[in-house]
Amino acid sequence: MPYPASYRYTREHEWISVEGNSGAIGITDYAQNSLGDIVYVDAPGVGSAVTANKPFGSVESVKAVSDLFSPVSGTVSAVNDSLKTEPDKINAAPHETWIIKVNLSDPAELASLLDAAAYEKFIAEETGS
Repeated sequence: MPYPASYRYTREHEWISVEGNSGAIGITDYAQNSLGDIVYVDAPGVGSAVTANKPFGSVESVKAVSDLFSPVSGTVSAVNDSLKTEPDKINAAPHETWIIKVNLSDPAELASLLDAAAYEKFIAEETGS
């Protein structure tokens, strides 16, 4: 699955799609493949603060529970409530299914994230393929 070129990526396998001063955050195809069937998503509520490179929630699969790390700092403006009853949407469409939306407090943080080509190279190095 190609990684959207307009997104930015973390080394913890989250993506962010930015429009203006707002960003939608989800997990990559690589992450959902590694986790297996996702059965639960724990996300913060609207108005919660998130900090770049710090956990903001978790994803539970049949294999494991993994922390979600925020790519940026800001305030949660929306939560994808459909994931409460359909967490497997992430498995079906990882790059279209956002978990939270954040109003960015420091858009300059985006510069430290990986673009799609750098993320794909990172995965290849991590997996040895």
